[in-house]
Amino acid sequence: MAKKEEATGKEEIQISEEEKLYSADETSVDDEQPVPDADSNESPKESFPVVGIGASAGGLAAFEAFFSAIPDNASLGMAFILVQHLDPNHKSILTDLIGRYTQMPVYEVKDGMVVQPDCIYVIPPNHDMVLEYGTLQLLKPAEPRGHRLPIDLFFRSLAQNKQEMAIGIVLSGTGSDGTLGVQAIKTEGGMVMAQTLESSEYDGMPQSAIATGLVDYILAPAEMPAQLIAYVNQAFGKRPHVVVQAEDAMKKIFNLLRTRTGHDFSLYKQSTISRRIERRMAIQNIKSVDEYVHHLEQKPVEVEALFQDFLIGVTSFFRNPTAFDALQEKIIPNLFSGKHSDSTIRVWVPGCSTGEEAYSIGILLQEQMEMLKQIFKIQIFATDIDRRAIEKARSGVYPATISIDISPERLGRFFIRDSGGNYRIQKNIRDMIVFSEQDIIKDPPFSKLDLLSCRNLLIYMDRDLQKKLVPLFNYALNPRGFLFLGPSETVGEFEGLFDTLDRKSKLYRKKGVSGGHLPIGTFIPPGLGSRATKRLPGKTPVESKPQLRELTEQAMLQYYAPVSVLINRRGDILYLHGRTGMYLEPAPGEAGLSILKMAREGLRQELSTALHKAVTRKEPVFHSGLRVKTNGDFTTVNLAVRPMTAGSVAATEPNLFLITFEEPTEWEKGGIGKTPSVDAGDSPTEVDVRILELTRELQIKEEHLKASNEELETSNEELKSSNEEMQSINEELQSTNEELETSKEELQSVNEELATVNTELEKKVADLSQAVGDMNNLMAGTGIGTIFVNHQLRILRFTPTVTQIINLIPTDVGRPVEHIVSNLSGYDHLVEDIKEVLDSLIPKDIEVQTKKGIWYLLRIRPYRTLENVIKGAVITFTDITEMKQAREILKESEAMRRLAVVIRDANDAITLQDMEGNILAWNSMAERMYGWSKAEALTMNISRLVPESRKENELDMLKKLSQAEVLEPYRTRRLTKDGRILGVWLTATALVKAGEVYAISTIEREIKPESRGKEIHE
Repeated sequence: MAKKEEATGKEEIQISEEEKLYSADETSVDDEQPVPDADSNESPKESFPVVGIGASAGGLAAFEAFFSAIPDNASLGMAFILVQHLDPNHKSILTDLIGRYTQMPVYEVKDGMVVQPDCIYVIPPNHDMVLEYGTLQLLKPAEPRGHRLPIDLFFRSLAQNKQEMAIGIVLSGTGSDGTLGVQAIKTEGGMVMAQTLESSEYDGMPQSAIATGLVDYILAPAEMPAQLIAYVNQAFGKRPHVVVQAEDAMKKIFNLLRTRTGHDFSLYKQSTISRRIERRMAIQNIKSVDEYVHHLEQKPVEVEALFQDFLIGVTSFFRNPTAFDALQEKIIPNLFSGKHSDSTIRVWVPGCSTGEEAYSIGILLQEQMEMLKQIFKIQIFATDIDRRAIEKARSGVYPATISIDISPERLGRFFIRDSGGNYRIQKNIRDMIVFSEQDIIKDPPFSKLDLLSCRNLLIYMDRDLQKKLVPLFNYALNPRGFLFLGPSETVGEFEGLFDTLDRKSKLYRKKGVSGGHLPIGTFIPPGLGSRATKRLPGKTPVESKPQLRELTEQAMLQYYAPVSVLINRRGDILYLHGRTGMYLEPAPGEAGLSILKMAREGLRQELSTALHKAVTRKEPVFHSGLRVKTNGDFTTVNLAVRPMTAGSVAATEPNLFLITFEEPTEWEKGGIGKTPSVDAGDSPTEVDVRILELTRELQIKEEHLKASNEELETSNEELKSSNEEMQSINEELQSTNEELETSKEELQSVNEELATVNTELEKKVADLSQAVGDMNNLMAGTGIGTIFVNHQLRILRFTPTVTQIINLIPTDVGRPVEHIVSNLSGYDHLVEDIKEVLDSLIPKDIEVQTKKGIWYLLRIRPYRTLENVIKGAVITFTDITEMKQAREILKESEAMRRLAVVIRDANDAITLQDMEGNILAWNSMAERMYGWSKAEALTMNISRLVPESRKENELDMLKKLSQAEVLEPYRTRRLTKDGRILGVWLTATALVKAGEVYAISTIEREIKPESRGKEIHE
């Protein structure tokens, strides 16, 4: 049998969820230790939950909302693994995008990467991924593009490895990927979330997951983290498991379930039941068992939800492929061995869940019949206590993800792909199976079975119930019937009732005892007693009478029943009784079994008319005294056509008719042989003529009718040929439609991948637009004029500031820079400088000035891409006018500083006064000459140094200086602080700014007494 896992190149991923929990040793129902169940915590695993998040088209927005809602710096104690449908030929930037919304580290998965809590892992493009022993393993995709289901594959491995610590989240996407993975996670006791349809950009995946009825929370992505954190804290917090110890509360819960659903779970494994109750408590955020019991009493919906949690079944098509291979090889051929084509093969599948196992067995039986080229009647009874599961099984519709478990050949042969992308089981397989609700604990079993397949049901039940069910299975089987159990189940102490055919695959055969014999002490469910008693062997009158009656009826039919033929409404012969050669003979031409063609002369017309009346009126039709030509003579016969209106045959085939040919009695023969009476006025000659005319007319009509029948047959043949052509065209169209469906599926998958890439690119474009906007604002805000040119010196882009220097408008983009007029003064070799920079790759800085006197620093730099490729040049103009002015001021300041040193150390008194005479500067020599300190002098007016006799002359001098006249040094007098009068030589200079005198500087040198005496003497 083809298996999906073979293509991966690794060990089978899809193994039994129970098989991985137990050792290779056989586990019996009567061992001292109970059989572990699928919820067992015995398998080694890490101590933190792992959250698998599946998404497809539209998933990026959901990821953003989800991770943005996680509190910053929160230690969640769980890992997040993202699986998205990605374009295999496009490098994903999902890791970078997710990293913007969370402070947790985000990694693109590498093969063998160890999963750590509080980290995010993203699947790389063109890979499948599974979780094994705490590490992420990358696989080459086993399916071609368009048929890949990476989310289902990962969710299954997540459920297998993390069990109740597995958490699955299904976000936006098309298709149904993730649906089977959701079932696997729920089977192991994990938790499942799905995005609300209203918040999903594409609701296909969430809708498919929600339709399973297994989703615990249906929330918008932004609401999921809070609920997820609350669930993890409640479910995996350090608290004792107290449900098992609360016996009274457990009894109340069982009573509520029994009252609400009619099913008793008290005989199921308490460990399994306890874990499922604790999981529901965590989902409802309820701390104590008593509080949960009160919640159940108040909320009937929760009782139903708990019931559904108990019923979660592990099911898939051809689950445990090795076991089904053994079933196909060792059991299926034996079911047909020694049976006639009208024999019935009966199969019972208790605990069928959603029907995958029953349909898998039906497919194997159909394949065997095709190999034998015979048709047998197959009856498969598939039962379960879950009404919703039975309804889904009856529909026979499954998501596209079943392709993981079924080979492409079987998908094509036994399934039809509908417009929604789902698979529907073929009608011939569906018609084999009868689905019904049944509680195997209390309802009567099916009997006379050739095969009973009860897989992975006993492991959920305690030992006492197991000991009652195994003998019941033995009773239900025919002698030498077969039993098919799950990988962790055995017949236990009842090995005396079965022969082991394959211990690993759990295939057993009932030992050769008389059918229906129940071992001593066998449990008989309520309702079975009366039915079982009638089937127990024993020589009772009830059983012997039907045998005598059948013998009597056969003898009477042989000697007294008339010649009969059973036909359908078209006249096709189905069964012949008695010697029909007197009335029927093979027709010339192509062989056929139509009674209308085989009827002898004298019978065909009346038979055709009678059959038509019987078909239309649904009532018997009789013709008596018909003369049938047989071997050159005529035989008289009475014809009757009767619809089959009673009995089991009529119930299954309502359009059957029984035709009887009965010889008339002697009295009837006498009536028939009489000569017709004639009127007294008629002569014998006239009677003969009349008879001849009527005979001739009848012959003509018969010939005409025969011609009409031949024309009708010809038309029927033509219609039949046309119908065959139409069927051929229909098959071609169906084949074309299947190809289109396949193409549609591939295109849909590619569209999902492209939608994901498009979303990433849209995000990238938005980031790029934001960066361009930021750069434009930055360039405009700096006030730096910038021009970008290519190798041909054509303008690529420029900033608004540069338009003040070079006359540019938006339409100048693409024009050569040499065609643009600049406002620069004395600089006309910009083009040559740009070429020089492009040739040498050495930057160039030049100070230039506009005609308005504004100075700019012109910088020319090569334009380098991220790949370090020269694509042109960048020309910038930076306003340096203020810098130039500051430089001049700095020069003046430097000169003034040197001058100040000279003034300070001069041997003459140097002062500075404004036009009102207020002293502004006062050097050290002035302090020594006049006695006032610098601080005192700066608060004084120069008039305090002028004696009264000289004030008028000094005022005249001031007027001349205010008119910027140049005065020769002159002799004058000055008062000192102590009242002395000094004679000084004074040199006065007017300080001019903007054509106006704003201050007067004086240099005063004291005239020594010797000089005064000499001057007087002279």
